[in-house]
Amino acid sequence: MWRRDSRGRKLRQRIIKALLMACAYLSVLTTFGIVFVLIFETINFFREVSIVEFLTSTRWSPAFTDPQFGIIVLICGTFLTTFVAIAFAVPVGLLAAIFLSEYASARLRRWLKPALEILAGVPTVVYGYFALTFVTPFLQATIFPSLQIFNALSAGLVMGVMIIPTVASVSEDAIYAVPRALREGAYALGATRREVATRIVIPAALSGIVASVILGISRAVGETMIVAIAAGNLANLTLNPFKSVQTMTAFIVQVASGDTATGTLTFNTIFAVGMTLFVITLILNFISYWFVRRYREIYE
Repeated sequence: MWRRDSRGRKLRQRIIKALLMACAYLSVLTTFGIVFVLIFETINFFREVSIVEFLTSTRWSPAFTDPQFGIIVLICGTFLTTFVAIAFAVPVGLLAAIFLSEYASARLRRWLKPALEILAGVPTVVYGYFALTFVTPFLQATIFPSLQIFNALSAGLVMGVMIIPTVASVSEDAIYAVPRALREGAYALGATRREVATRIVIPAALSGIVASVILGISRAVGETMIVAIAAGNLANLTLNPFKSVQTMTAFIVQVASGDTATGTLTFNTIFAVGMTLFVITLILNFISYWFVRRYREIYE
């Protein structure tokens, strides 16, 4: 009886192990499948379009009679909205993380942090229409009367609100992980709470904070609905946030949801743009991974 039960137990363990392994490898295989499709379709695109034109041209009009394929226009629009978002989200998110970790009481922290993370659960299409119907008219009426209806500023500001929970939560976890002994040693030397937060805790948690910022940048670069609704669909090479721009994700939405025939050159542009977006986010992830490994503090 003992041997039969032992064999059955081992068999069940092997089955469970196989199922868990299959689940673990499923995400990896899915990633490889996505990359394979992107590479295959991108190669088909570059058989008809010069990669030099793709990387150097300053016009993007793939659906016109005289098509132009300058990806720099979409990259510029993507980075412009991302810069506005990060410029707003990083100070607010970092200050919120410092408050939660260093100043807030345990009771206040228990409800304030989940309340802050609720922002991450709001659908992005709601953010987009909020930027279009409230933020833009408010800015036009109060600060920037020359602001266009579709613009990078409103889209970037609302996108910054969306990624505040990402920056704040990851930064707060990194700050909270700093050993209490470092704080107590600084207090024993006569440091104030502000000095402890800015000169002891923040440098000790720098790798985690930078990782949260890069994660927020990746989230902003890949955002779709906010920029598609609030930033517009005008492929405009500009660094002026008051004007309409088109991001890479917004172009993909425009083509995928339109009447473009499958298999045409215009349709294949979404794979080339998607591959460019994938490379950018991959580079950001590598930078984050390198920075965390290079500057991570290990306490014993």
